[in-house]
Amino acid sequence: MTATATSVDEPEQLEPQAAPPSRGVRLARRYAPAAASALSGVLLYVSFPPRTLWWLALPAFAVFGWTLRGRTWKAGLGLGYLFGLGFLLPLLVWTGVEVGPGPWLALVAVEAVYVALVGAGITLVSRLPAWPVWAAAIWTAGEAARARAPFGGFPWGKIAFGQADGVFLPLAALGGTPVLGFAVVLCGFGLYEIVRQAVDGRRTGVVRRGAASVALLSMAVPVVGALAARSLVSDKAEDGTATVALIQGNVPRAGLEFNAQRRAVLDYHVRETERLAAEVEAGKVAQPDFVLWPENSSDIDPFANADARAVIDGAAKAIGAPISVGGVVERGGKLYNEQILWDPDKGPLDTYDKRQVQPFGEYLPLRSLLGAINKDWTTMVRQDFSRGTEPGVFTMAGTQVGLATCYEAAFDWAVRDTVTDGAQIISVPSNNATFDRSEMTYQQLAMSRIRAVEHSRTVTVPVTSGVSAVIMPDGKITQKTGMFVADSLVQKVPLRSSETPATRLGILPEMLLVLVAAGGLGWAVATAVRARRGSGA
Repeated sequence: MTATATSVDEPEQLEPQAAPPSRGVRLARRYAPAAASALSGVLLYVSFPPRTLWWLALPAFAVFGWTLRGRTWKAGLGLGYLFGLGFLLPLLVWTGVEVGPGPWLALVAVEAVYVALVGAGITLVSRLPAWPVWAAAIWTAGEAARARAPFGGFPWGKIAFGQADGVFLPLAALGGTPVLGFAVVLCGFGLYEIVRQAVDGRRTGVVRRGAASVALLSMAVPVVGALAARSLVSDKAEDGTATVALIQGNVPRAGLEFNAQRRAVLDYHVRETERLAAEVEAGKVAQPDFVLWPENSSDIDPFANADARAVIDGAAKAIGAPISVGGVVERGGKLYNEQILWDPDKGPLDTYDKRQVQPFGEYLPLRSLLGAINKDWTTMVRQDFSRGTEPGVFTMAGTQVGLATCYEAAFDWAVRDTVTDGAQIISVPSNNATFDRSEMTYQQLAMSRIRAVEHSRTVTVPVTSGVSAVIMPDGKITQKTGMFVADSLVQKVPLRSSETPATRLGILPEMLLVLVAAGGLGWAVATAVRARRGSGA
């Protein structure tokens, strides 16, 4: 047997060494997650009204999931904050339209902290089985916290409010905004997990069936649930119909200065009501059963000013129907943002005082501290508005009309308890004149569309300067006005008294999802502790 030997003179063949990545490549790899997180936040913003690109929320959360999965909680804080900035900076730019960028930037900086905490939580649960479920529940828990604190909360930008045109909308009737938002976020994270499983399977040749099934279900269950929930959505009348009129009187000019022309605003709404009355008398328009004026349609207190009382009374007599008047009223030394039920024969019969007043807009938190820093800030809100305590439901020509004034439409409880208190339709009187032609009015209109489906009620939105609208119980807008024009809308609308599961369940779906989030975080922490002990760390 002959053995072969390698010659000592023959050079050894070495494997070629891969060139180290360039500095540009290293920087790109390092900062790609941060850039992707911020850009996915912007993508989420683009999915919101006035655009109808609701489906962009899914890839936005898919990319966000990619940036977070498998990272440390500290990285999750930073990436979550960037996602929050990318989303909230453009979404809330309208808050600085009249007061400058300071309040806008401060608001976004605070609200993005909640998203940062959510990001940290998602990194912790991202290694658990079925992680999209835990992650979506953590997002919902973050929204629940943001809707409550500080200063009574700020729910603007809830994921549900971007889905008025989407396939998931019927889920609002099933479990309200928490369930609708949870489904969208779960679907987005499920989309990323499907892609991740496909890439891993192609690279390793191994398909993990359990994980792949969970990923598919994360996308399929929300879609199937939304299709099944369509049976809960109806615009059929249950208690007959009512003919409602919305008055949009317009304002002398956009901006904060219009408050200095309070009489002009009142006169505009009186004039538009009288114009509508002339059309009714001429047979061009149906006689309304009742009329809805917007918030701040009379910033002159009609209980203290005989002239304001006289012109409102004249408008009610001219149209021959009760009017819900949005007034600013001082009573017992306190200021209230109030809706007043004004009867054409008996005058003012009932009132509703706004309960969720807007911080820094209708009252100034930390007034003494802010005054010590800058006295000009305290002049923006000279006197704080007081809060009402009872739900607002007016009986107008036999119809129970629930009232959620402007900012209150963003709060689940403020709309829901008008329905549980007997409302057959909902009115959201608003004043958006201070925000010019920004996206704010369209964002708020989308909220009202969600509320219509959530509680299966017609929702009317009378606004001082637009966009005023009539929304059917299925969320469809049947009439709307332009912006900064005087106009009126008259329509026969269905009256409904049945309650959706969302109305009956109230806060329970949100509480359940918060518990799911807490369970996922607890499991993740316990797993991490066991792993550390096992490794001797």
